[in-house]
Amino acid sequence: MTITVRFFASLRESAGRREIAVDGARVETAGDAWRLATGGQPIPGNVLVAVNLEYTHLGAPVRAGDEVAFFPPVTGG
Repeated sequence: MTITVRFFASLRESAGRREIAVDGARVETAGDAWRLATGGQPIPGNVLVAVNLEYTHLGAPVRAGDEVAFFPPVTGG
């Protein structure tokens, strides 16, 4: 099975795509999903991570069928 990796805002622009499916057998954590989906590009600082619509951290476990989303830091005022 696969894991769906989604990129939002500026991360989508730098990745050149909105989402990609990666091999779930090759992914153990959200950080692994990033590395596989981006071809090993470094993760920008302060990236927000969600697994199955819940915010978490790069070391969070993921399984086949999960969705992992990456968001740039959000600022406002």
